[in-house]
Formats: sequence, C-alpha cells, structure tokens
Amino acid sequence: MTLHVPRYVPLTKAAIMLNTSMSSLNRMIQSGKIKAVEIAGEIAVSENSLLSNMKKEDLPEYKKFTHLAGQTIWVAEAARKYDTEHSNIIRWTNRGFIKVLGKQKNRTLLDEQDVAYCAEVHKSRGGQGKWIFNPDGTPYTPKTQEDETLA
Repeated sequence: MTLHVPRYVPLTKAAIMLNTSMSSLNRMIQSGKIKAVEIAGEIAVSENSLLSNMKKEDLPEYKKFTHLAGQTIWVAEAARKYDTEHSNIIRWTNRGFIKVLGKQKNRTLLDEQDVAYCAEVHKSRGGQGKWIFNPDGTPYTPKTQEDETLA
C-alpha cells in the first residue's frame, strides 16, 4: 500500500495557480469547495483540492506545450513521436482529452498540444491499471484519508 501524504500551498500561491483573487479563493474555502488548514499560524490550501478546481488548460503540464496548440498530428504519428500506445491515444481522444481537428483521407487529425500533454501525464503518473485522468482531462490524484479528515 502506498501512502499519499497531502501537500499544502500558501494562499498567495494558490490564488496564482487558480488565476483568481484572494477574496474569491477565500469564498471557495468557506464554501468547502477547496480544503484548507492552518499550519504555523498561516492558512494553506490542499494541493489536491486546488488541482480538482483547475481546468487542464490552466495546468503547467498543459501550458508547457502551448507552442503545439492547433498543430495537427495523426494517431499513428503521435504514437511514434510520443512513444505511447496507439490504443491510449484513441482512448484519450474518445474520452475528449484530445481534440480532433479534422480528417485527411483515412487519418484522424489531432491537436498536438493535447497529445503531448496526455503523453506527459501518462509517463509521469501512468501504469497499467491506474487511473491517469479525471473526467475533465486533469491528472487524477488519489484522495487520501488525511486530506479528507483535515477539511
């Protein structure tokens, strides 16, 4: 059994990560949408709850590939280029994590930024039989018992 220790970030960093104001962040905490604790007299926000409130487009892992946005790549080429199983790319496309930009003869043209992002998340967090993505395309982070009890 792997123990996942929750991580917390200061409010100012959390506001930057969510691209929101401190007052908006405080409302999210008060409503229970984001989990927070007091550590050494300072309020800190659960990194897991922050990530669950972010869109994939706001994540550093996604922004890293901004230069590829709108560039087309077909499935077989993407599998080779990103050293990822063909079936994974098709599954991620079917689930909406990768945008289809069009068709060219018998090729499905994908958004390369989405492909690169999914491949990166898969390599850093993946493994056979593991959840990798949430339904919204953000990386899946297992909930820990400590994280839920500290809310």
